[in-house]
Amino acid sequence: MSLAHFHHTNILDIDQFSREDIQFILKYAQVLSQKERGQLSHLLEGRILASLFFESSTRTRLSFETAMIRLGGKVISTVGFQFSSISKGESLSDTMKMVEAYADLAVIRHPVEGSSRIASAAVNIPVINAGDGTGQHPTQALLDVYTIFIEKGCIDGLQIAFVGDLKYGRTIHSLVKLLCHYNVKMIFVAPIDISLPESYRKELKEQNIQFEETEDLKAIWDCDLAYVTRIQQERFADQSQYELLKNVYSVDRSFLLASRKETLIMHPLPRLNELNTDVDDLPHAAYFRMAGYGVTIRMTLLLLCLNIDIESEI
Repeated sequence: MSLAHFHHTNILDIDQFSREDIQFILKYAQVLSQKERGQLSHLLEGRILASLFFESSTRTRLSFETAMIRLGGKVISTVGFQFSSISKGESLSDTMKMVEAYADLAVIRHPVEGSSRIASAAVNIPVINAGDGTGQHPTQALLDVYTIFIEKGCIDGLQIAFVGDLKYGRTIHSLVKLLCHYNVKMIFVAPIDISLPESYRKELKEQNIQFEETEDLKAIWDCDLAYVTRIQQERFADQSQYELLKNVYSVDRSFLLASRKETLIMHPLPRLNELNTDVDDLPHAAYFRMAGYGVTIRMTLLLLCLNIDIESEI
């Protein structure tokens, strides 16, 4: 696969990608997934990843670190503000300039929207946004699209439901923007207080993407897949509003089996009460399979950011 058509050194937001970019990433990841692990273990030998997670994470952080190690690289990390010099008042730009002396590329999660761009502007090494505040989470969106691609065999023509926290959910915001490159119909299921922000509605209309909004969870019965998310307590300024909304939806086995359609169930995790554990063993529950897909897609992004052509290196 020629890298001549992929021109991105940093992965900062969804808007930087064309449909051609997305298709290239999906195909690269598919090729990578078909290789034996031993064929890949030297590709980033001698390279160091700085894993900078100033906001809590399990899946994203561990999948990036696993991806780097499987490719033969090494990881240096900081987790939480309290363990970094930012807790002493150091600016993010100064922190990044120090990191540049230690690592070949960096992945960063930060609670402030736009922080990944500040980080990228400060250094000359590749920077990957692993989530910034209520803004974007581009690598999760690419993982989600890869999951759809692998599980459904296509993306065009699908009807896709989004359930839960549509107002604050950065995974939803990023995936919605990415799916605007495809011929899909989107169904948004949420109470009005946490419905999709107007800016995303406007973009969907501008892109001529079909969409509907409802509070009725049964809308997912007519969809090819449902992307279920938790109500995010940490994003609410008013905790009493969170208490009112936290259990508004609960997808369980009996609810899904009442449908005539086997709707693929995706969830970025972690989950609370919105997705019951009795769904876990259904064949169309994809959220734990997504863990493996996440390592593959992040291996892909590490290699692409460092301009590694797998076909010529293996």
